[in-house]
Amino acid sequence: MPNGRCDSAQRLMTRSLDATQAVSGWLGAPPAPSPADGLTTEEVVIVAGQTGRRYFHDLWRYRELFLFLAWRDLLVRYKQTVVGVAWSIIRPLLTMLILTLVFGKFGKMPSGGVAYPLLVFCGLLPWQFFATALSESGTSLVANSNLISKVYFPRLIIPASSVITSLVDFLISLTFLGVLLVWYRFVPARTIALLPMFALLAFLAAFAAGVWVAALMVRYRDFRFIVPFVVQFGLYISPVGFFSSVVPQRWRLLYSLNPMVGVIDGFRWSILGGQHVLYWPGLVVSVVSILFLLVTGIWYFRRTEQTFADVI
Repeated sequence: MPNGRCDSAQRLMTRSLDATQAVSGWLGAPPAPSPADGLTTEEVVIVAGQTGRRYFHDLWRYRELFLFLAWRDLLVRYKQTVVGVAWSIIRPLLTMLILTLVFGKFGKMPSGGVAYPLLVFCGLLPWQFFATALSESGTSLVANSNLISKVYFPRLIIPASSVITSLVDFLISLTFLGVLLVWYRFVPARTIALLPMFALLAFLAAFAAGVWVAALMVRYRDFRFIVPFVVQFGLYISPVGFFSSVVPQRWRLLYSLNPMVGVIDGFRWSILGGQHVLYWPGLVVSVVSILFLLVTGIWYFRRTEQTFADVI
């Protein structure tokens, strides 16, 4: 590399380190040690074509920034609202009432021997988490364009912090499920011990889809209009307001290519049990779909990440 390009790279690295130290200051991190303290500092050199080797190590080094962004999003979400975090319960509650009316009252869908509102809410929990995380992580890079264009850090932190914010809403809504169980005097099945596994699958599905959309939206702003349509349409084609067993048997594997089908079925099965039987082949297909989205999403994100600051 010519000397002029080396000098430019060094100056750029110096500015990036200074900006990173400024962000650390916002997080309350201690200042960099000085030689007078008798401590040593680590010099980080970014070499073209070799950043991928340290990328996941940098994700851990910038964990404080990750927590800061997640906390900031939580504070901003319900700022200047009357009921605050109660919206985490009001939104799924109103949606539950509408779906119960549409599928239970008018559609006469089978309930499997449980109260239809309870059936709906068990499916609505993972879907609401997925839809919220997809919408917010999809726009997260564009919303943080000023930070991306000025400071070096692994950009994957931004959509990941948005998913964590949606996870908090999910946990709050989960407490209302306990109220419904008490109200309908329903004792969960022993399979509820597997609920955390399906919660993890929901998190991976939301993160995988969010990473894809976030990377695509930087270049193609049309996704701002596509994502709300997908979320609204997906609410009715996913088994949120009904059992997936109403789908004809010959179409169930194809239907399970929707990654949320297996997640919603798993949630419902782990909580309700009883007459609801989990369709294991469909669950396997959904898990494979989630893993495929996750691997390809991270690959595409990393491939396009270097151009984010230029096109955002």
